[in-house]
Order: sequence, then structure tokens, then C-alpha cells
Amino acid sequence: MVSPAAVIEKTSIAQSQEILDAQRLHRPVSPHLTVYSPKQTFFTPSIWHRMTGSILSGSLYAFSTAYLAAPLFGWHLESASLVACAAGLPLVVKGGLKFFFGFPFVFHFINGIRHLTYDVLLGFSKPQIKKFDVLIWSSSTVVAAYLAFLY
Repeated sequence: MVSPAAVIEKTSIAQSQEILDAQRLHRPVSPHLTVYSPKQTFFTPSIWHRMTGSILSGSLYAFSTAYLAAPLFGWHLESASLVACAAGLPLVVKGGLKFFFGFPFVFHFINGIRHLTYDVLLGFSKPQIKKFDVLIWSSSTVVAAYLAFLY
């Protein structure tokens, strides 16, 4: 069985770019989350792993930029100012803020361990996935609360 030869046409750079642009319009956006039910995508640790990673890296970049720009604008973001601000807060507010900022880090860390188990091909059955989902959410909450109220 002989396959037909490929047809080769000579095209200009502009024409080839137009062909590529037309092909790109038909490609799905990855990850294409709209093909799944919202329960399957937005309430699983996988999407929250991406979101917490984005939140953590975005926060790091935003604070680093603000810290570098602080002398130019007269902002007081030095350590002494931040410590003085935190010292005046009630204990419950401090714990709540630490939980609010610590939970994404803890969740991302624990869920990252789950992704490492996926790399060694463990935990792919539906019952295991559901158990790990509950374990990830509950352990993240407990560890973040422990760290928030730890001195």
C-alpha cells in the first residue's frame, strides 16, 4: 500500500503566517476547563493548586516590587514598620491574617506532594482521588490553623 505523496506548495512568508494564524484559531485553549462540569473542575485540588500557585507568585512579585519602590514614593515597608503594625493587632486578628496568608502556601505544598505521587503513577482510581481530595483539604486547614496560632 503506497500512501499519496504530500503536496508541497511554495508560499511567501506572509501567506505561511496567515495559514498558521488560521490554524491557531481552531486550537483549544489549554487547559480547556469549560468542557467539564464545574463540580469536577472548580472544587478539586487540581485547579486550586494552580490558583494558589498564581496567588503566591503574584503576591511575591507585588510585594517585592512595592518594597523596591517604597523609598521612591515615601512608603514605609521596612521591617520595623511592619513589625510595629503587626504588634498593635489583637491576637485573634493576627491569627486570622496568618491563616489567611498561610493557607494557600500550606495547601499548595500538600497538594504538590499529591502531584508527586501522580508522577510515580500512584492514586489514579476514583475512590483514591476522592479520599486524597478530602485529606488534602482537611490537612491543609488543620496545618494552616496550627501554624497561624503557633508562636
